[in-house]
This record gives sequence, C-alpha cells and structure tokens, in this order.
Amino acid sequence: MTESRKKIKVTLVRSLIGTKRSHRATVRGLGLSRINSSAELEDTPAVRGMINNVYYLVKSEA
Repeated sequence: MTESRKKIKVTLVRSLIGTKRSHRATVRGLGLSRINSSAELEDTPAVRGMINNVYYLVKSEA
C-alpha cells in the first residue's frame, strides 16, 4: 500500500546574496535555486528543521 504523506510547498522569496554559506547550502538542499522557485517536499522533521534554519529566505505552505 502506498502511504499518502503530507507535503509542504516551499518557495524562495529572498535573495541568497549576503547570506551564510551554510544557509545557501540549506536552500540548495531544499531544491530551490532562484527567487520564486518552488519545491514540494515531504513533511518530515528534517525538512522542517531546514526550513526553520532559513525561515527568513523562504515561504512555506502546508
């Protein structure tokens, strides 16, 4: 059986210029590359932690 997991839509809303290297790497790890790019990710504690780390750069929707 396939289990239907919840998804989170994450959108990059601010520029990465001037941010920490680790925060840029986190944004890339979320699958975002340029402003207004979006990714739909599974709602896991790891993904939530990544979003919390760069909360000021992204917008997330359930």
